[in-house]
Amino acid sequence: MIRVLIAEDSCTTRALLVELFASDPDFQVVGEAGDGREAVEMTRSLRPDIVTMDVRMPRMDGLEATRHIMVETPTPIVVVSATLGTDDVAASMRAIRAGALTALSKPPGPSAPDFEAARAKFLGTIRALANVKVVGHRLRHYVRSQPSPRPSSSDVGHDTRAYRAGVIAIAASTGGPGALRNVLDALPYDFPAPILVVQHLSPGFLDGFATWLDGTSRLRVKVACEGDRVVRGHVYIAPEDRHMVVTQSGTLRALCDPAVDGFRPSASVLFESVANVYGRSACGVILTGMGRDGVQGLRRLRELGGRIIAQDEQTCSVFGMPAAAIDEGLADFVLPISLVAGKLMAMVGQESSE
Repeated sequence: MIRVLIAEDSCTTRALLVELFASDPDFQVVGEAGDGREAVEMTRSLRPDIVTMDVRMPRMDGLEATRHIMVETPTPIVVVSATLGTDDVAASMRAIRAGALTALSKPPGPSAPDFEAARAKFLGTIRALANVKVVGHRLRHYVRSQPSPRPSSSDVGHDTRAYRAGVIAIAASTGGPGALRNVLDALPYDFPAPILVVQHLSPGFLDGFATWLDGTSRLRVKVACEGDRVVRGHVYIAPEDRHMVVTQSGTLRALCDPAVDGFRPSASVLFESVANVYGRSACGVILTGMGRDGVQGLRRLRELGGRIIAQDEQTCSVFGMPAAAIDEGLADFVLPISLVAGKLMAMVGQESSE
């Protein structure tokens, strides 16, 4: 039985969530909080397996509540947003950086034609994340950790002085928005390579996510469009429900091809594409997330001489995708998130200011 605490100030939305969880015998709603302060107190007293968190609530909003819970009573938190405006998506992303695992849009009501599919996907995500082990390192996801002055003991690859990256391909899923922001925030405006990103997000969050990153990074961040030419110092995020590939002429394509291992966009499709075009100068980065997306493409990237960075277990929200790459022997470097940007700068021939 998965014990759920619902933090939501809207009585209508709260009733919908209660009904959703009541429809599945795997779940039990153990509490309903009408504001962030109640959510913190009830998490402390009830010890739920997971909390669904609205970001806009009275007295204490969902962001502050997430910060307090992750410090005082670390618990899996999923942001559930009823609206997908830019401000709400930005607030959801900040909550993820503070320790929430992911953000989901509020499921539609029972009268909606896609209700059953949305219900199954929503409950499946909550079920999977309720088992995630969250510990004290969550606080370090909000307060950026300081890099070690020495090379990491898990820096298992080759000397980057003999290697020069021409493109960076990054994949992330659960916990990825905060991790990706951590990396991009540390890169300079003149970073001399394009960055291509696959980030698995709940539908409706992508445009706001890109706007949020663009507002915090010195790099230009945008959702990729068909025909975009890749430019150094720019970050291109795969569009919603489309695979992103790069062509030999240096332009991007958004493909409606079938999902790969259940994902569209697929990290493996992106990694294989950059490997085939850039060969040895391709660099793949695999960040926090559930599952094994990316492994197949990273294998191709490695075969053609590219380099691979995997986020380490201690700083991952979910050590799934990086673990799969590491277990397959594909990672040249296994690094805490605070050291990834510095390694990328070394790979493109820049001096790090860290």
